[in-house]
Amino acid sequence: MEKEETQSKDDQNLNDENSELNIDKEAPEENEKKDENEQLSPEDEIANLKDKVARTFAEMENQRRRFEKEKDEAFEYGGFSFARETLNLLDNLERSKQTLESDETIKDKDTLKKLIEHINIINKDMISIFKKNNIEPIKAINEKLDPNLHQAMMEVEDDTKDQGTIVQEIQKGFMMKDRLLRPSLVAVSKKKVEEKQNDQKNQENQEKEAKN
Repeated sequence: MEKEETQSKDDQNLNDENSELNIDKEAPEENEKKDENEQLSPEDEIANLKDKVARTFAEMENQRRRFEKEKDEAFEYGGFSFARETLNLLDNLERSKQTLESDETIKDKDTLKKLIEHINIINKDMISIFKKNNIEPIKAINEKLDPNLHQAMMEVEDDTKDQGTIVQEIQKGFMMKDRLLRPSLVAVSKKKVEEKQNDQKNQENQEKEAKN
């Protein structure tokens, strides 16, 4: 009896091993069938290749356009930083002029007049060179304050001007074509406190009369 039981167990183990082997053999066959089913038709492969080629050409065109844009900007604005630094020369000329004019030891002397004339000539020449390179000064005096072009540094009481009108230019601003090279530093007008109060009272009286 024991021999028969042992034999039956061995037979069962063999059957189990054979079934596992059969499963292993069937798995690659099933995968091959799946791969065959997943293979694309020639028309689909051609369509995919066309799509890839179109995407590649589109990317190449985008890169070409970016390169052209960067090249144009480099050509148009390549001297932007240099131009902005050069403006310091104009500032120094203006400061020198103011310093000389305020010097009491040479005030009203011919020497001072000649120096100022030479400084003005140099200043005009530099402005002319800037204009030839599309660098233009920004209009400021008597203009309405524009935050995109002007930077208000102080307010000055002036009843003859509308509030926010530029009455003094502290430092000249410049544009390079359509780009701001640097803003104008300016002083703007404001009404006196008494004037403001009178305007408010007049407005209140007008509103009361309108209601009545």
